[in-house]
Amino acid sequence: MTPVALLVVDDHKLFRRGMVALLSQDARFKLVGEAGDMGEALRCAAQVFPDLILLDNHLPGVLGVDGIAALKEAAPGTRILMLTVSENEDDLAAALQAGADGYLLKTVELDSLCESIIKVLGGESVVSPEMMTKLVAAFRAKPPVAVGEAPAPGPQDLPGLALLSAREREVLALIAVGDSNKLIARKLNIAETTVKIHVQHILRKLQLNSRVQAAVYATGQPPPH
Repeated sequence: MTPVALLVVDDHKLFRRGMVALLSQDARFKLVGEAGDMGEALRCAAQVFPDLILLDNHLPGVLGVDGIAALKEAAPGTRILMLTVSENEDDLAAALQAGADGYLLKTVELDSLCESIIKVLGGESVVSPEMMTKLVAAFRAKPPVAVGEAPAPGPQDLPGLALLSAREREVLALIAVGDSNKLIARKLNIAETTVKIHVQHILRKLQLNSRVQAAVYATGQPPPH
């Protein structure tokens, strides 16, 4: 197996070097570059074409999410996994909508980080569980619409929802609160393989690419691209 080429972008030199040192000990990864700001990151990405970029959100002069599109243009095909201290659900939503392939907090265990990198390279999207809970809770806590105002679109009004079967809508609702396939299967009293099939159908019908996009969609927000 060819090692995954990684680029680490973080303005804290000590953290960045520590991350490089730790990940270098895993034979699945090859650290091909590091950067302390977005300009350096763009130059490095264009030179080494990493498979995946670990990107901090708080960089000098610019937020990491604001550079996602430019990074993907500099290194087409690269995946971007946010690794940040920000527990703000708005930062999470902005990252997903900007095209990030995942969002993890820096408190993540090394083993979980490594497995998340592999998942992202396999086409999955990963989000820290506590962040997904916050995202869904924030959208559910929106203030009620005042009398005379047009109501915002709710999950029941989402375009494409009519394409889903009743069971698929049940699965989508459970995806939105962060349930795993195993937990969904238990709640609906169906086989886990059946849940996987429902998830595949949901993603295809709604033209989404991942469970994370499906969860965001189910909250009534524009799906991330």
